[in-house]
Amino acid sequence: MLQFGIFPCAYRKSVPLRLAGLILALVLLLPSTVASAEEVLRVPLSADISTLDPDNGFEVAGLAALNSIYEGLVEYEPGSTAIVGQLADRWEVSNDGLTYTFKIRGGVKFHDGNALNAAAVVTSLDRRRTGKLVQNYTLANVESLDAVSGSMVRIKLYKPQPSFLDSLASPWGPKILSPEALKEHDSDDAATGWLTNHAVGTGPFKLEEFKRGELYTLRRNDDYWGKRAFFSVIELPVVPDLGQQILMLKAGKIDAVPTNYPFAQLNSLPDSLEVSTAPSMTQFDAFLKPGSLLDDASFRSAVLTVINPSLWAKDAFGDHASVSTSIYPKALFVPQHPIVFPTDIHVAKASVGKTPTSLTIGLFSANPSYGRIADLLIAQLATIGIQATSSIMPPGAAYAMKGNDAAPDMLLIIASPDAANLESQAKAFFTKDAPLNLYGRIVPGADAIVDKASAVTNVAERNQLFERAGQLYFDQGVVIPLVDVDDVIVHAKGLKDLGLRAVFPRGTIDFATVRR
Repeated sequence: MLQFGIFPCAYRKSVPLRLAGLILALVLLLPSTVASAEEVLRVPLSADISTLDPDNGFEVAGLAALNSIYEGLVEYEPGSTAIVGQLADRWEVSNDGLTYTFKIRGGVKFHDGNALNAAAVVTSLDRRRTGKLVQNYTLANVESLDAVSGSMVRIKLYKPQPSFLDSLASPWGPKILSPEALKEHDSDDAATGWLTNHAVGTGPFKLEEFKRGELYTLRRNDDYWGKRAFFSVIELPVVPDLGQQILMLKAGKIDAVPTNYPFAQLNSLPDSLEVSTAPSMTQFDAFLKPGSLLDDASFRSAVLTVINPSLWAKDAFGDHASVSTSIYPKALFVPQHPIVFPTDIHVAKASVGKTPTSLTIGLFSANPSYGRIADLLIAQLATIGIQATSSIMPPGAAYAMKGNDAAPDMLLIIASPDAANLESQAKAFFTKDAPLNLYGRIVPGADAIVDKASAVTNVAERNQLFERAGQLYFDQGVVIPLVDVDDVIVHAKGLKDLGLRAVFPRGTIDFATVRR
């Protein structure tokens, strides 16, 4: 190791001038060398991280951090919905579709130094499957888990589930945690308390600092089994205000605004910034309250006529959105028979009549895109005499709308699947027991088609069934699909390989692939 300091006089006089000059040059170069070795990426979080437990939360803002710390058996390839191995380097599926056998990658260590093996995988999967944790539904179809050897895991299902690998590859899919950490910190709570602000995975980054509501810091895992990450440190300051994020980015204090940069400002960015875009499964939808005026088919048709997204999508999102063609995102599915909005304005006006009519529009969150869409919808509805108002829902209010007379007539929400399959979309938002069927609407005929489709292995037949079900949900007034919006990230010039995946929420940068 070189140590630089004040040379003793006798030694300083004996150093040749050329050597002294070389040493001085090294000293002057050292700060920049250290800076380049300590590459730091700073990406703000628009909301705080509620928990770092991958089985007991549904993080969105903190998802990039979780998926940098933890890994699953498989994952989606960046820029694709293709499933590739992660902690499993290969797998086999039985002919009856009931048994999945995974070969676990060798030479992998958890951040606490313990080795990954099949038993560790079973421990993690069983924790999610049997624990009373919010993500246990993802493994509800798993009948048994076995470590058949030190490197082989066998999973048996109750019934065939063609979407099973997608469930494992989902950004919220099962992750593998250190079994020693789970055991050590289990206070009769499956270690959920400790894992709220601690993490021990196998990923390319380790959790270094947890300051709730302020800052989260990740440190590169230099013992990682895969490709070494470019950045040494990831800093994730909590900055809820979008305007403040933009000011910080322009001042060089952060390196990206991952979501919601105003679309109208994308064409006037300073030279120091640039934009990365990618297809996304972000779909904005309007869910309709049962028992409102929208239950009437002719009135609903009049509303559809004037809120037709082709009339306003470009105003809201520029070239970064397209009109939705089904209740499923375009990046996931292109229907044979796209949904068609009516266009006869005269019929629409006649259907509404001359009696003043009002509608209320709830916005799922303060996401500025919701407000922009709502303003445009209100203006469009006014053209046929419908007086509409909008308001941002209080946190959690959207989950208490079933049977609530005070709920808005229409809810604007991003309805995107958590995996790249149609079953994930339908069973998350539309079927009777879907966790995000926020108004509790039921269309038995469509639900029966979804159940049938979920077990069909032929892709073309399965897609046809899901399309039929989707048309029924639309025709029965459950949902109005509006626009599919690209993933758009504004960042410091020179960042590349952001690793964007269509299934992930917009703005989810892959810290393992991004570089300068």
